[in-house]
Amino acid sequence: MNTPNIDILSSVKTPAYVVDKRLLRKNLELLASVQQRSGCKILLALKGFSMHSLFPMIGEYLAGITASSLFEARLGYEKMGKEVHIYAPAFRDDEFDAILHCCNHIVFNSAAQYRHFKERVEEFNRHNNRSVECALRLNPQYTEQRVAIYDPCAPCSRLGAVASSITPADLEGLSGLHFHTMCEQNSDTLERTLVRVEEQFSQYFGGIKWINFGGGHHITRADYDVERLIRVINGFRAKYGLDVYLEPGEAIALNTGFLVASVLDIVDNGMQLALVDTSAACHMPDVLEMPYRPQIVGAGEPDEKPFTYRLGGMTCLAGDVIGDYSFDKPLAPGDKLIFTDMAHYTMVKNNMFNGVNLPAIAVMDESGITVIREFDFQDYASRLS
Repeated sequence: MNTPNIDILSSVKTPAYVVDKRLLRKNLELLASVQQRSGCKILLALKGFSMHSLFPMIGEYLAGITASSLFEARLGYEKMGKEVHIYAPAFRDDEFDAILHCCNHIVFNSAAQYRHFKERVEEFNRHNNRSVECALRLNPQYTEQRVAIYDPCAPCSRLGAVASSITPADLEGLSGLHFHTMCEQNSDTLERTLVRVEEQFSQYFGGIKWINFGGGHHITRADYDVERLIRVINGFRAKYGLDVYLEPGEAIALNTGFLVASVLDIVDNGMQLALVDTSAACHMPDVLEMPYRPQIVGAGEPDEKPFTYRLGGMTCLAGDVIGDYSFDKPLAPGDKLIFTDMAHYTMVKNNMFNGVNLPAIAVMDESGITVIREFDFQDYASRLS
């Protein structure tokens, strides 16, 4: 990642998420080149990044969005206005009409769900002169994902239809197929996965128009093999004559954002503990769920630099610990810490546990930092009753 302007970032009131529009545009330009060179369409998966103030900019480059719920679909429909795709493990009857109004493509998790809603889709299309298209999510029972919570092909997974569960009759009327097996992986994983998908499902490709390769493609990561991705997509399209969609969420916003926090207190209990005005539990949940250790500008591994601290959050959760870091000089209350790669899976997953307020949301460009949204007590109280 490019070295951020520490002076500008340190000027923001903390805590705050800050997305650098220049870094985001750099990612989008790469993704647009993949679309142009391969003929695929790339969708922003809102489950990873839903900062809708930037949707007009993203819409300049990508084909649209993909949603996992009615609210995400509506957000993409209203704020970007391009293609809207949706997949959910199951759809609610009382939300389905609203989904039809928002979406171009609906991906069902099972043949039974498709049969349940098929007539409603057909009736909606007839009465509204629309062409909402339906697809089925497949489970090729192959994955290279090693983190169990993110493995959609684990034994007894609820996500997608396995080959033995479907028949040609189940796919009658479908326009597409979909699979999603990857998480933060390179294009060689996609290439091996496609072999398994073809082995199990290629007999159905003649009856559809498009296939969605899902998400987890880390296209904008520095070591990602973009040339292999383009070769794989072009080869697949030439072989089967199908349109191809990709729906990364993380790759769009990868390495474009920061979380700026301040040190509140230093405590000594077996080691130096720095309490900060952010929280792993509230503001970066993947630190605890994945788990992983976010990077901090200027910080090192424990004991790499002279002064080592364990950073802890503001909640009463004993495990609200961000990680152990070392610094060139002692930390003191008021010092600013800049966490990197904090655009994706932060704003979309954060919460107000303990009544801890949410970080402000801001953007940065050549002119400086602009705060887009701040939160207050009413945001907390309005979620409760």
